[in-house]
Amino acid sequence: MKVLHKSAILLAVGASVLSACGGGGGGGGSLGASAAADPTVAAAIAAAAATGSTGGTSPSVTGPGSNSPTTTPATPDIVDNNTQTVGADAYRAMAAKLSKPDGIEYRYGPSAAAYGVGNGGLPTLYARDAATRLASPAPTHPFYWQVGGPPSANPGAYSTNQANMVFVADNPTQRIGVADFQVSGYMYNTFAQLPQLGWTRAAVAGGGIDSINALSYKASGLATSDPIAVGRCTGRSGFCNESLVAYQNGVIATAGSNTSTNQASVKLPANKVPTAIAMTNQSEFALVTVWDTTAMKGQVAVIALAGLCDGCDPFNSSAHTVGNVKYEAYYKWWNEWMAPYPGLPNMGSIAFMKILGYIDLPDMTAPTEIAATTGLDQFQTFNGADFIGYDNTPLSSNWSKFTGSGVNASRYAKGGVAVVISKSEQKAAFIDLKPLFNHVNGVYFSANVTQTSNLGQGDSQWPYTFANTPSQVPTVVKTVSLGAKPTAVKTTIFGSPQRAWIATQDGTLHIYSLDGYAPGGTAASPSASAIAEVGTVTGLGRNPTSLGTSKGEPSASIEPLNQQILVASRGDRKVSWVRFASNGNSGTIVRTLQDTRLVDPIAVEDADNFANPGYLTSVVDYAGKAVRNYRYGPVIFSDGGACPRPNGCALTPTTAGGVTHNIEYGGALDVPGSPFQMTTTNVP
Repeated sequence: MKVLHKSAILLAVGASVLSACGGGGGGGGSLGASAAADPTVAAAIAAAAATGSTGGTSPSVTGPGSNSPTTTPATPDIVDNNTQTVGADAYRAMAAKLSKPDGIEYRYGPSAAAYGVGNGGLPTLYARDAATRLASPAPTHPFYWQVGGPPSANPGAYSTNQANMVFVADNPTQRIGVADFQVSGYMYNTFAQLPQLGWTRAAVAGGGIDSINALSYKASGLATSDPIAVGRCTGRSGFCNESLVAYQNGVIATAGSNTSTNQASVKLPANKVPTAIAMTNQSEFALVTVWDTTAMKGQVAVIALAGLCDGCDPFNSSAHTVGNVKYEAYYKWWNEWMAPYPGLPNMGSIAFMKILGYIDLPDMTAPTEIAATTGLDQFQTFNGADFIGYDNTPLSSNWSKFTGSGVNASRYAKGGVAVVISKSEQKAAFIDLKPLFNHVNGVYFSANVTQTSNLGQGDSQWPYTFANTPSQVPTVVKTVSLGAKPTAVKTTIFGSPQRAWIATQDGTLHIYSLDGYAPGGTAASPSASAIAEVGTVTGLGRNPTSLGTSKGEPSASIEPLNQQILVASRGDRKVSWVRFASNGNSGTIVRTLQDTRLVDPIAVEDADNFANPGYLTSVVDYAGKAVRNYRYGPVIFSDGGACPRPNGCALTPTTAGGVTHNIEYGGALDVPGSPFQMTTTNVP
């Protein structure tokens, strides 16, 4: 495990900027077209037209966005048609190419082009003039902006949203397939709604879109240019600093951000191929779905994570250098723990990882996606205005504060649930995480806390592996069969009711209750009957391949993290906002996004609205080889300026075919390949 010294990758910026909220700033880079005539999309549409798949004129399709019955286009599968079981040869062959175009086609199913859906009847949403590059008054901190202005001399209440993305590289010898970029940014009385390269890219030889961490892993021979999945914890702004990326060779490693550059990794055995990643609410654990190509079984790898100050070594608290890598002495970093505590809530700058073991999925051979929740509101981990870590280190003298009626007794996760789906087997499995949290918390918050100082990768070193302490292994509570192929899964984050949402290829969102499992509390887990389907939402469009957590809603007073979700329906080239009833058992579509530029929406991610709300959502356009931003609400500067409260700077709607679309195109970041997943957050 290596950690790059921060000074090796960050540009010097003014103290007034660094002390403000919101993380790293803007930066020029590969600028995508923000005008309606996007050559990348035009080429993709033209290619679709050449195969007769544009215009929505296929006899089996009644028009763009149609949810009429139609024959589903054939896509690769691993199920034997005669026995309806997973075929060994097909399973192993597909496992070897999950990061390649054939693997993406298997995992994500038919595109709109396959259904015959083109541009007929779709609006071309309003786009602002080409973005202006802010070169002054911040020449070392330039970025392209579109809203607000004119630029001021004061950076103001600075904030940005940063992202990691994985893509199938056009040229794997040149690109590793893992990207860093900026989703949005506010500074100097201007707002950037164009996705673009972050300012840290200029500090790396060659610059470009590639993740700094991933480049380091590739240079060392640890990882290759074939990512399979990217995952990040989700919830409140400022907590989930680093993503984790799973590579085809079984490496799971941090992706880094403009603020958090810690490098940590683990590697699965050669016969265990990762397919998806979920992280618990505050980066306590990573849960990675696995195909075991030797035993022909599905599993979930459980990886303990520890956050630490950026640039710090979990095995040495003093400043030191190993080779050409410089490590910092431990310092106060966003009130993070001043020691590595794997399995406890942290701020997400991951410095240590350890595979604890594997959860067998007894009724599932080929898991394809996973979601998880502990039910913990990340704000609970604050003791007053700060995260609890710094003030409670070392735990050896503070552990009693986390027990009984102690001041921190409610400030950490005590249980949770993971939901795993298998597309080929049309199943979903529900896993109780309470045994894992019971064990870890029982060691940290007792006199046994001294055992945690023996940090390491051995079975009997902390944190203990499943082989050492089998009582901590999470339990598969229930496996259910679905009537159609499940394509995506997500869960509520905190509060009540707790729900899981499972999308199926026929355009249905299935709602399952998780009440009692998250948060786990102190009582025993409920019976398996507590997990049950309680409702559905239909009409989402064909093949909904991605569920994105809603992080903002300008039109209603709701908690979007729990009461709303975004759905990218690849088969009908649209994104829908689904809002749920107060009991969580039903939902309605309250907003729909379609645009002629959007060729192949395979995934969707909403941006945080911390400090300066911008109401941006990013759509990952696989065939269009771009990430496209869309704004669905006003831009509001918390420090007033050009977009003051309460109304801020409004978007410009588009009227087409007698319908008004209250969504504005924010522009695109072109990708040197085909992107298929991304994560985004506001980082501190």
